[in-house]
Amino acid sequence: MPSQNAQSPLAARARLFITCCSIAANALCAGGIFTFPLISPALSTHLKLTQPQLTTIALAGMVGQYPFAALVGKIIDYYGPWACSLASSILFSLGFGLFAREIAKTPDDITAPSFSSFERLALFYFLAGLGTVTSYFSSLFAASKNFPNYIGVASGSSMALFGLSPLFLSVLATTFFTNDEDLDVTRYVRFMAILAGTVHLVGAFNLRTPSLVQVHHVRIDHSDEEASIIIADERTPLVAGKPPNEDASVVVIPVEDKQSVFDLLKDPYFWILAMIVLLSLGSCEMVISNIGTIVLSLPSKPDRNITSIVPPIAAVTSLQVRLLSISNTVSRLLVGPLADFVSPVALYLPCGTLHYPRKHRISRIAFLSASSLMLLVTFAWMDFTIRTQQGLWALSLGTGIAYGAIFTILPSIVSSIWGLSNLGRNFGVLTYAPFIGTPLFSYLYAFVSVAHVEERDRSSNVGDVVCKGVRCWQLTFSLASFAATVSLIASLVLWKRWKGRV
Repeated sequence: MPSQNAQSPLAARARLFITCCSIAANALCAGGIFTFPLISPALSTHLKLTQPQLTTIALAGMVGQYPFAALVGKIIDYYGPWACSLASSILFSLGFGLFAREIAKTPDDITAPSFSSFERLALFYFLAGLGTVTSYFSSLFAASKNFPNYIGVASGSSMALFGLSPLFLSVLATTFFTNDEDLDVTRYVRFMAILAGTVHLVGAFNLRTPSLVQVHHVRIDHSDEEASIIIADERTPLVAGKPPNEDASVVVIPVEDKQSVFDLLKDPYFWILAMIVLLSLGSCEMVISNIGTIVLSLPSKPDRNITSIVPPIAAVTSLQVRLLSISNTVSRLLVGPLADFVSPVALYLPCGTLHYPRKHRISRIAFLSASSLMLLVTFAWMDFTIRTQQGLWALSLGTGIAYGAIFTILPSIVSSIWGLSNLGRNFGVLTYAPFIGTPLFSYLYAFVSVAHVEERDRSSNVGDVVCKGVRCWQLTFSLASFAATVSLIASLVLWKRWKGRV
């Protein structure tokens, strides 16, 4: 007799469609903190904030994604994505709303930055960063757990929309909140508070995931029990197609995974994977959060004596934000399906062996290796070749491609090695790596930049809060190139170790 709570196929599909719409909306409106390069020139000009202060505010948002990632993942596993969507609504409304209020009440005629105002701006941006991780997890794991057999496509699609979010928001910023080539920061940030808060509140009512169970088909008319294992949910028929035997019975056993977080941390290869994530994502997020001042450090053209139409800084910065977002998005859209095709996720059979639903052609670690190689080439190109704003497209595209590919491939690697039941928690623990890497690379950039601002002051007696010239970041990208090399070597170690498993 069917359960009273059972849904008709049409109702189940409608419910799934609504869930997918909320997944897309959450992901598309979650990237407000990544538009900081659009905000930073105004904060530098009108609030007189220095480069380390700008970097600290950007970092507050970036690292705000990570301190509670494991806890957020556990909440996802236990309660479901709806709870995190509700938390995102509150955090985005508070973070961006208070950030806009702080800017609005600051006088335009100040001559020195207010340290208390700077501290409050950093705190409010941290709240927005915390809202970003709860939003990111709500959309990512709502997609992954609704489509467990296509985890690469599901996670890649939600991540692609998340990567598209800065582009979407930057287009809104330049279209509706720009006056006389300057961004109205207060109105724009206030708008982000209203948009993100409302969308995620709606998501709290719509994001639901099915309960995963293990289904064992047992032949009862043979002396030897022959069992097969599949992953099912509340929408999946218990017997799909023709059963192994017409008299076969079906026993439903809930999935249990007793692996603790300490078991995860005892695995030395988890630490190698964490090091790769620290070096690669940390350097990527350094570029993402500082692309605005990187633009300001370079001339618009090789010869300043040549008269030509020079695009405003806001337009150049917006272009780089869009390139980062587009490359990030395209990378996620392509890598997810490609990984599912060439590197299908293994199914664990009851006997302890692995079964691949399709031919396994190459390890998923290859995508980590390719991303590390991409970063190595990009950072070396920046270090030795790029000398004008026009050349920054290479930095933005290379960083965006690698950043999107790494984030897309990580959930499937984690689930293949350590299981699906605690995917949210394990992925959250892994994201502590960029929590360390992002401040490490970002403050390296900030203090190298400040050192050369002070050098200009001593030589020319001209004050400038924004560093100008290649020396502002050359050492930073030299060290980032070395970090990418280490990441590439470490990925090759994992490729050899996990051969046949991912």
